[in-house]
Amino acid sequence: MSQVELAVRAPRLMWTFGLLRSELVTTFRRWRTLALLGVLAAVPILVGIAVKVETRDGSSVGRGNGGGGPAFIAEITNNGLFLVFTALAATLPFFLPMAIGVVAGDAIAGEASGGTLRYLLVAPAGRTRLLLTKYATVMAFCVVATLVVALSALAVGALLFPLGDLTTISGTQISFAEGLGRALLIALVVAASLVGIAALGLFVSTMTSSGIAAMATTVGLLITVQILDQIPQLHALQPYFFSHYWLSFADLMREPVYWDDLVKNLGLQALYAAVFGSAAWARFTAKDITA
Repeated sequence: MSQVELAVRAPRLMWTFGLLRSELVTTFRRWRTLALLGVLAAVPILVGIAVKVETRDGSSVGRGNGGGGPAFIAEITNNGLFLVFTALAATLPFFLPMAIGVVAGDAIAGEASGGTLRYLLVAPAGRTRLLLTKYATVMAFCVVATLVVALSALAVGALLFPLGDLTTISGTQISFAEGLGRALLIALVVAASLVGIAALGLFVSTMTSSGIAAMATTVGLLITVQILDQIPQLHALQPYFFSHYWLSFADLMREPVYWDDLVKNLGLQALYAAVFGSAAWARFTAKDITA
């Protein structure tokens, strides 16, 4: 590679990192983003307090989904670390993907409605680089949002309930340190499970110049898919819905770990990311930017 090529590539690389840093700072400084993270952090607090109040007389909460509550909820009183798994199970069907849908839906459409999209494209970013930066920012929000839920649940669980060795779904004992490791792995799997809805939201964002319309459409599609995933007559189609294997993260609490549904979930998210990411790129690169 010649010195001229290196001299050209270095400013481009610096511009890319500068653009990504700017997008991250802008996104996480918005009051809307902070409010979404605040709501997500409040869910484990409410669940922990509710379990503490319900069991203050020595009674027990319902066991798992059959008992009318999220998975692992019956184990919280024995070990506060289970509040992390319960909070993720409670927020993953709606709260987490809704927050991702709002951020992803606003990624491009919000810039267009605010009149800043043309100015971003005037800079030497390029449409492809800008789109990738937006998607990377949304994925960073996926990780941060999931960790906010997990850390809030861990703090509340440590304050309200005892901590110690864990009993897995299979009935085996693992140490608290290994339990923390599995909690981190589960949080990362949950974040990866949101890749599909993030790509879908980004695609919707390229279809309109209204940030509100893009956010509403993305959240509406999320709700629709969740409803369709509960209709028995659609069982043949349900394995292809992006939300179908979301709760497979519970298999990480088995000994040995069941990988089948986890692999299917991650593969499905990668497929959605490829399809809707490509569709977003095709739409955005050919779009006439007027705002």
